[in-house]
Amino acid sequence: MWIFDTTDGEARLLKYRSGHSAPPMCIRYYGKGRHILSAGQDRAFRIFSVIQDQQSRELSQGHVGKRAKKLKVKDEEIKLPPVIAFDAAEIRERDWCNVVTCHLDDPCAYTWRLQNFVIGEHILKPCLEDPTPVKSCSISACGNFAVLGTEGGWLERFNLQSGISRGTYIDIGEKRQCAHNGAVVGLACEATNTLLISGGYNGDIKVWDFKGRELKFRWEIEVPLIKMVYHPGNGLLATAADDMILRLFDVTAMRLVRIFVGHMDRVTDLCFSGDGKWLLSSSMDGTIRVWDIISSRQLNAMRMDSAVTALSLSPGMDMLATTHVGHNGIYLWANRMIYSNATDIEPFINGKQVMKVSMPTVSSKRESEEADENRTIVAESNVNKPDVSGCLIGDSYSAQLTPELVTLALLPKSQWQSLVNLDIIKMRNKPIEPPKKPEKAPFFLPSLPTLSGERIFIPSSTNGDGDQDETRNDKTVFEARGKKLGGESLSFMQLLQSCAKIKDFTTFTNYLKGLSPSAVDMELRLLQIVDNENISEAEHSVELQGIGMLLDYFVNEVSCNNNFEFVQALIRLFLKIHGETIRCQVSLQEKARKLLEIQSTTWQRLDTSFQNARCMITFLSSSQF
Repeated sequence: MWIFDTTDGEARLLKYRSGHSAPPMCIRYYGKGRHILSAGQDRAFRIFSVIQDQQSRELSQGHVGKRAKKLKVKDEEIKLPPVIAFDAAEIRERDWCNVVTCHLDDPCAYTWRLQNFVIGEHILKPCLEDPTPVKSCSISACGNFAVLGTEGGWLERFNLQSGISRGTYIDIGEKRQCAHNGAVVGLACEATNTLLISGGYNGDIKVWDFKGRELKFRWEIEVPLIKMVYHPGNGLLATAADDMILRLFDVTAMRLVRIFVGHMDRVTDLCFSGDGKWLLSSSMDGTIRVWDIISSRQLNAMRMDSAVTALSLSPGMDMLATTHVGHNGIYLWANRMIYSNATDIEPFINGKQVMKVSMPTVSSKRESEEADENRTIVAESNVNKPDVSGCLIGDSYSAQLTPELVTLALLPKSQWQSLVNLDIIKMRNKPIEPPKKPEKAPFFLPSLPTLSGERIFIPSSTNGDGDQDETRNDKTVFEARGKKLGGESLSFMQLLQSCAKIKDFTTFTNYLKGLSPSAVDMELRLLQIVDNENISEAEHSVELQGIGMLLDYFVNEVSCNNNFEFVQALIRLFLKIHGETIRCQVSLQEKARKLLEIQSTTWQRLDTSFQNARCMITFLSSSQF
């Protein structure tokens, strides 16, 4: 943005907004998922805000512009080499430098102070006798130490506050004095600062005593190691090797616990979910795969138009950030399992089915909608393509995992809560004073508002004397209103009867979910019998039959444990309107008694589960570990 405020009328730069000018290679969520740290091939180290774009900025590397202008070179030539790895610790952001970066072919690691968005005052230089490029770094859980691994297999610990070396890690079993006989491609610190895990390119993974710097255990996978990531919450270490196999190790138990196979090309990045139950991996084959650690199976697989180079899942597991080959931007993807209904994951469990996902483009809304409609599921091998059209975002279908589990309707909270408190809402919305007649009403056509919002225009009729026939107009109005109400009630009863014959109320439930709370209340009140003392079965056969079918509907829905909160609100409203009628009719009492038994069983089972969870939480919160 330029501003013309100088005396000579020339423009000056007021402010500007920019991103990476070359594809980013490393990304990571920071600040409870509110920011993303990013480093790219343009030698820039940036922090992006996922909430407000005005807060995104590039971290300062000193007076780069002034030095470049003085030396008459480009700014990129003055900046540090591209970042190949970095680590951050949020706990020490206000105290001292809390980010460490490793750069391409650079024997030094650099510190950064995120609070001021500038490069730090300390430069960490491991192995001064034989300097080799730094390949990996890790910051301890306390934020006081940074551990660096070099291409020559050197492992050294530094104090971030002072920048002084605090010792090296040496394996006496190696031929020379070093930690690994090859480059150190990955580092991780345990949550309690008791263990340090390092991975060598030759396939050796070693567990060290963090304070004593002694080797405690080692694994040999006999395949060159590419990537390594550690989850401090569950103590699992995930590795990716040249054989395209993902291996999970339990650092506490010192053993291999999981093996995942599925990628067809080199793995580019790994990422754990915040709760440690998922492992996400990307590969040069253009796929992102989600693995469930507990069940040891694949949950989902997506194929992108461009291969993913780096990925990071937000702590809340709601957004996934990715970078791609040849793309300068960072792409954010929403987690469908959080923002939409449950989907069928069976087609992806075997690892052969991959969902084709198109990259976002700067196009018109219509083109975007067409791209979404063209999403299909393709098979890597020519097998039958499953239909997942009901799994798209925004679909109202809610898949029930098992009949034993209570499944919610996923409706807005206000929709089913308004059914319970509809009388209070009507009382609050009732006008205090009657509407006043305007002094001079404008000319308007006589119309009749209907329940659907449509306007029924009724032409004025005149008699022989030229006067309007008010009686005929009133008759036409009431006929139109009666037909409208009768038509809606007829569709309600017909749908209920057809579903009761086949004993499948899914269509009827979806119809009720599409109605407003006032419309549901009106449909139920149309079956209401005012005089419950003198009920004649011949005179009120339609109403009694409808109430009986509704009781059968509630019995079926409560037994299925589906749309639980919506059905419970319907039952409360139904009993509030027709409770007295059920009390006076013996035939309805039997059905109501059956509904009571099923309700009691369901709520007793839920109450038992709640009590067990409360007891466990109380026990863990009061225990001293």
